[in-house]
Amino acid sequence: MHAQPTPLRWQGASAPHTDPAGIYEALADLDRPCFVVRTPHGIGAAAGGTATAGPQGLPLLAAAAPLPPRALGSPAFLAAHGVRHAYMAGAMAGGIASADMVVALAREGFLASYGAAGLLPETIAKALTRFAQEIPGLPYAVNLIHSPSEERLEREAVELFLRHGVRCVEASAFMSLSPHVVRYRLAGLRREPQSGAVVADHRLIAKISRPETAERFMRPAPAAIVSALLGQGLITAEQADLAKYVPMADDITVEGDSGGHTDRRPLPALLPTILRLRDTVQHEHRYPVPIRVGAAGGLGCPVSVAGAFAMGAAYVVTGSVNQSCVESGASKATKALLGDAGIADCEMAPAADMFEMGVELQVLKKGTLFPMRAKRLYELYQSYDGLEALPAAERTKLETQVFRRPLEDVWQECVGYFTRRDPEQLARAAGNPKRRMALVFRWYLGMASRWSTTGDPDRVLDYQVWCGPAMGAFNDWVTASYLKAPGNRRVADVAHHLMRGAAFHTRLAQLRVAGVRIPPSAADYRPVPLESPALEGAR
Repeated sequence: MHAQPTPLRWQGASAPHTDPAGIYEALADLDRPCFVVRTPHGIGAAAGGTATAGPQGLPLLAAAAPLPPRALGSPAFLAAHGVRHAYMAGAMAGGIASADMVVALAREGFLASYGAAGLLPETIAKALTRFAQEIPGLPYAVNLIHSPSEERLEREAVELFLRHGVRCVEASAFMSLSPHVVRYRLAGLRREPQSGAVVADHRLIAKISRPETAERFMRPAPAAIVSALLGQGLITAEQADLAKYVPMADDITVEGDSGGHTDRRPLPALLPTILRLRDTVQHEHRYPVPIRVGAAGGLGCPVSVAGAFAMGAAYVVTGSVNQSCVESGASKATKALLGDAGIADCEMAPAADMFEMGVELQVLKKGTLFPMRAKRLYELYQSYDGLEALPAAERTKLETQVFRRPLEDVWQECVGYFTRRDPEQLARAAGNPKRRMALVFRWYLGMASRWSTTGDPDRVLDYQVWCGPAMGAFNDWVTASYLKAPGNRRVADVAHHLMRGAAFHTRLAQLRVAGVRIPPSAADYRPVPLESPALEGAR
């Protein structure tokens, strides 16, 4: 025979709340436990108090432990990157993930990745100098995007990172490992003098959406690439030897349906697959510090963020929602378009950096003709062998409606651009009309993102705005709140509220599992200004 457990009772300094507003207040007090009790007036909730087995107090139905936002995710992620929250703002190319954004988030204890892809080396160097001056010792990352069509850009970016002592790189759009990303990782390897442990001073966060790509970053660098780097004098003999003891990446960001480059895979299907793969690789290699796996794509509201943590994510990464924030490098016109986007207002379109390969990225379709026009360019590229082969009517349409100038003038502009930046592109196009056509079409794709960033009023219909469904989810969540207006969207506010909301909904889920049903009006985290007394201590 087993004795029945004594029912617990709650006691506190003030009466529990039984109204929806009061219940919400108790749930949102994340630094204190939330107790759900039975009162003479119905079910109530209280923040704080004690639960005892004595006869005094109100019957206790369920309880949720304190859950401050800093408790979400992996403590190892916090320690490795020197942050207070397991939250990262991912890179958006062309400086959309701006230096202002990186600085603002670093000061609030978040990690942010500078959107270096597509920027000139001098622009990147200026941002890195600013980081050293304004946030010395605080965490930040810099994006390294795979550039199979412009290998020089990737090589020069890594050389720049090494010169400036960049300690963390977010690698994105990689389908295979390049010598440049391997060089960055290995150039930071050393052995700790006292313990003999292998230390990787260059942290690498790899953003992936396919298991085969994830596995490449989970394993040590390929021996052939290591040998080639050693032969070129780009790494030392010791670093080449230590390469076999560490994975290529410290962190793997699993990217579901997102803005920009994406395979549009659902995060609930992809994340568990990559977690199992990580465990398999870890069992094989026995790394002293297991690889951390984070989640990205579709994380535009607190419920989504809470779901990612519930599935086992060590950290979460946001993208589209940050693009509409004050500190973003996007123009006011683009931010206005983003602020009006719904979850169904996105479409796939050809990517400028991988145009010839047929790679697509996800962009905003509401308010712009870019997706339709970009797709038409790729259809023409597939159908014809060069600009000279285009039907006269098709060429006229392109020159008057899309490019708004003769295609020959566009080609001359391409010549000037690549002469300065990557002459090899012109060498590959010499005597190759198809390649020449690709560079001209890529001019439009590249300029479309620039027009969006600068806010060119004459090119609104050609704006290329990288965006995923998370933007629509965010806009829906902040309706009727102070974050509805893009002018109020500070990137640190958004980060704090997403994490606080995720903690709120995690506690709510715990109570639901215990059989408690919270009134709908008390069960949705609502953002209020951070200086509000209700959010005292949020930072």
